[in-house]
Amino acid sequence: MMAKVNRYICRYCGYVYSPLRGEPHRGIPAGTEFEDLPEDYICPVCGATGKGPIGTWGFEPWNPTRYVCKICGYVYDQKRGEPHRGIPAGTEFEDLPDDYACPVCGLDPKISKYYGKVGKTQFEALEY
Repeated sequence: MMAKVNRYICRYCGYVYSPLRGEPHRGIPAGTEFEDLPEDYICPVCGATGKGPIGTWGFEPWNPTRYVCKICGYVYDQKRGEPHRGIPAGTEFEDLPDDYACPVCGLDPKISKYYGKVGKTQFEALEY
């Protein structure tokens, strides 16, 4: 089971801060939790577009409900689930079985041979 990642969204512009990627170009390495951001942190989008210095106070917790396969573009939507594969609607991505494979490319032996198992690690959260 994947660990739950705490992401935060700016209420003003929709930018999502994820500790999975951090902001290395701003000196914030991947793995930096939101709570560990520097006190002078400013939303990179709001700050660049002239909306002002929106700090961490302008963010709220955000939990994605859709994830995209980086290999083929298939979108897992927790609202829909995959009932035909025994995954009921409402199943969160983190709660999918550890052996979950992309139903499009993960079941293709040619793709699996080239990329390896196309499982949960090949998916990333869709921000909208």
